[in-house]
Amino acid sequence: MKLGTIKFKDRERLVARLDEDHALDLSEASGGTEHFADMVAMIEAGSDALDQARALLADPPADPVIPLAEAEHRAPLRPVQYRDCLVFEEHLLKSFAQAEKMTGRPFAIPPVWYEQPIYYKGNRMSFIGHGQTVRWPRYAEHLDLELELAIVIGKDGADIPVETAPDHIWGYTVLNDVSARDAQMREMAGQLGPAKGKDFDTGNILGPWVVTADEMSHPVALDMEVQVNGERWGGGNSRLMHHDFAAIIAHISASEAIYAGEVIGSGTVGTGCGLEIGKRLSDGDEMALTIEGIGTLRNTIRKES
Repeated sequence: MKLGTIKFKDRERLVARLDEDHALDLSEASGGTEHFADMVAMIEAGSDALDQARALLADPPADPVIPLAEAEHRAPLRPVQYRDCLVFEEHLLKSFAQAEKMTGRPFAIPPVWYEQPIYYKGNRMSFIGHGQTVRWPRYAEHLDLELELAIVIGKDGADIPVETAPDHIWGYTVLNDVSARDAQMREMAGQLGPAKGKDFDTGNILGPWVVTADEMSHPVALDMEVQVNGERWGGGNSRLMHHDFAAIIAHISASEAIYAGEVIGSGTVGTGCGLEIGKRLSDGDEMALTIEGIGTLRNTIRKES
């Protein structure tokens, strides 16, 4: 099942995708059930909400069906918490090689990267959705995209064993972690961050859909590709994650609860960003990030006058 959030007739609505052109307004179709108020409410409602949504999709009433051409996508959810990892070795090796050229400083993968998942907590309030415009931060000259696979957490837990960690995954979606590389290079020398390299409004993008976990096997092995203005920049496959999502969940939840509605990114797939291949974004560029079985997340970036 593919779920998302759209704006239709001046109101945001939680929807389930019916086909390429139509989606079902779950709240209206269910007679205003509270657990379809938004995606976080649906996640917190557990398996009953998923079962009800599947039943509605199997026999959808006509009135709540929305033509997607008349709607605008929004971020599928505002995450309860947002963390982003760094688990693709190829991305790290190629990014470090380019960073050395840019800064003159040597970079090498530390042993800890191979021993445990590395992640940071980002700004959960800065997310936008498919089709929305990314606003170029005024302090940056070098902007980049990052093609990532993200999971949505489906139930709370702490000290979660690797063996049961996949049970906490509610769904999968596409993540574009837009990055200000010049700001990132400056601040990372301070041994803390990233901060303004990642933290700016509209800099995090999710969508267009969240695919429920029952449609994906674990560990996921999905083809990933990024294009800019129709030109293929790169991509890979999620099976190349050095730490899979079960290991990530187990590590993050050590002596710390995770909660339904959290989003965790995989980090950039190898050649999934411009930095690795010596390219950078320009004003007006259209980014198209595709992950097998989920869809294409498409956005344009603009400099403000």
